[in-house]
Amino acid sequence: MNEETLKTDKVQIERKTFLFALKENPRGRFLRITEDVGGRRDTIIIPAPGLEDFRKILDDMVKASGETPPKSE
Repeated sequence: MNEETLKTDKVQIERKTFLFALKENPRGRFLRITEDVGGRRDTIIIPAPGLEDFRKILDDMVKASGETPPKSE
């Protein structure tokens, strides 16, 4: 399917690289998030209408991570 890339970005966290690509095709806009770990790739796709809900949950997870002390091992 013909896709147009609207914006891309990436972030390196420890040994993982996360690639973000906002794209559009005839069915609509979507965000493709690809995790690359040593050449192995996994991808999720979030349709644009769900991005706000996805962001809200991610914000909640960031907040919970900051408020919850890590367990010692």
